Amino acid sequence: QVQLVESGGGLVQAGDSLRLSCAASGRTVSRYAMGWFRQAPGEERKFISGINMSTGDTYYADSVKGRFTISRDNAKNTVYLQMVSLEPEDTAVYYCAARRLGMISTTASAYDYWGQGTQVTVSS
Repeated sequence: QVQLVESGGGLVQAGDSLRLSCAASGRTVSRYAMGWFRQAPGEERKFISGINMSTGDTYYADSVKGRFTISRDNAKNTVYLQMVSLEPEDTAVYYCAARRLGMISTTASAYDYWGQGTQVTVSS
């Protein structure tokens, strides 16, 4: 089993930056794929970014490309999401997910483990 704990969310103004962290425990995720998803009220959970923890390959949704950067620290079993130029439309609960199969997927059901989520609120 893998436990995931997100942190770093909060209330910021438009144009600000935040860095989310996702710390994994229970086993190493160095061969997993890790994903970040977000869910706004009344909407489905949506993929925003993923990383292959072994190769470092990354993938982004168009909505965040150029503003968000995913990275990893295998020594800390942690993945990060650096978010800049935040917009009110980025307001959501952000979830970290881990997939045993190391290929990035944009589909939530492909991931095996989930964190509890962290709230990001961007005011205009």
